[in-house]
Amino acid sequence: MDRREIAALLAYIGRLDPRSIRTDQGEARDQLAQWNELLGDVPMATPYGWDARVAARQHYRASPYQIQPADVVRPWESYRRNRLALHWDPTPSADPDDQAAWTAELVDTRRAVAAGIAQPAYAPAITSSQEEIAPRLQARLDRIGSCIPPAARAALAPFRPARAAREAAAQGLPDALSVRCEWCLAPVGERCRRRRIGPNDGVRAITPRATPHPGRLDLASQQAQRTAQAQQPALA
Repeated sequence: MDRREIAALLAYIGRLDPRSIRTDQGEARDQLAQWNELLGDVPMATPYGWDARVAARQHYRASPYQIQPADVVRPWESYRRNRLALHWDPTPSADPDDQAAWTAELVDTRRAVAAGIAQPAYAPAITSSQEEIAPRLQARLDRIGSCIPPAARAALAPFRPARAAREAAAQGLPDALSVRCEWCLAPVGERCRRRRIGPNDGVRAITPRATPHPGRLDLASQQAQRTAQAQQPALA
């Protein structure tokens, strides 16, 4: 803002808060010089959403205190940060081999966006609809089968027994983790635990087991049988 715009802003603030009006000519000149020094790089308004008068009005809507230059600078800095956060640097039109021109165009674009002169360039979005993407993804998954090759899955099984148990359940075997273990009291979804007993019959440590307890497997099998029987239609 130049001195004339700052004078207009101070006149607008004076209408909102008569306490800010300086009737003495010297005080008014000092106030104008102070605001000009602190708000010289803040525009009065931009084409895309910034207006210093709106910032002043918002201050008096939320605070009973007289406005200070910082109460206008803070919203302006927040406005700049928000716009830069939305900006996605587009590919410059300059020659990529000319590093100076390439960098200068990127910097100029960012400055224009931050100053409210240009709109942020948003990241390119997927233009295809979900109906068009889903069949292609399904066809690719059917062709690949799994993102983990079978040999790698078998090699990883000893190091992730819980996952191996769930994969075995998907192949028709009972899922032991779908029921609570009555032996070690492991809850649903967690591996069975092994308790190490000390000389005085106290529990020294609890470590997860690589395989579930046999009783838990039996409970999972019984639950699977009951579920299958419940799903069968009743005979007439």
